[in-house]
Amino acid sequence: MVRAADRAERPARTSVWLEGKAARGGSARGGGQPSGLDRGRITEVTVRLLDAEGMAKFSMRRLAAELNVTAMSVYWYVDTKDDLLELALDAVFGELELPDAESGEDWRDQLRFLAGAYRALLVRHPWVSPLSGTFLNIGPHSMAFSLRVHEVIRRTGLPPHGQMGALSAVFQFVYGFGTIEGHFVQRCASAGMSQDEYYRQAMSTIGEQPQFAAHVASSADLLEARGGDTVEEMRERDFTFALETLIAGIETMVRRG
Repeated sequence: MVRAADRAERPARTSVWLEGKAARGGSARGGGQPSGLDRGRITEVTVRLLDAEGMAKFSMRRLAAELNVTAMSVYWYVDTKDDLLELALDAVFGELELPDAESGEDWRDQLRFLAGAYRALLVRHPWVSPLSGTFLNIGPHSMAFSLRVHEVIRRTGLPPHGQMGALSAVFQFVYGFGTIEGHFVQRCASAGMSQDEYYRQAMSTIGEQPQFAAHVASSADLLEARGGDTVEEMRERDFTFALETLIAGIETMVRRG
């Protein structure tokens, strides 16, 4: 186990995946470690707590209480809270089902599948988006997802110098869309309201404010085009249309050569 003083004296961390700590496996680092624990279980409970309570309430002490051990017991398996968060981040990427690279399926369908899976992951685990922007995120599950995405983009027919731009256009869009969607779902749950109730209340409040009345009136046709359905159905239409627009853009760039 690494002492608190030792942790304080160490240089700034880079990543659990670059410092040789992730390869230690599921067992603890020496004699005297608490029984009934392993890194896999600790990571699993970390994910469960982050899902249930969010990043703001997560701490090593809270995790230890859930595991029914002392906080120092967890440090037999991970050096820092950041190391554990990186492990949890990669663990949820393991939930993603990846299309078979050798299936011969059209790249458009595989891109749609991967984009939809990534969006669902961000909504299911709202804490993933801030951690993805904080950590390097190069664990084995994350890399498996990234490599499959690269394989699909290579099959679009885009020249090499354009492939990363296309990948960024699609998956940074999905990252932003899924982040906002996940946080909205979380906000509604915290307020004890359905998404539709929350949306109607927000739109009603905005419409009643004089400084926004003209804008709401001028946007009535857009709201009507999106209206008449649930928030989830409206959001699904928006996501599908946006993704198809990006795919059409890739096809156009391929034709331009």
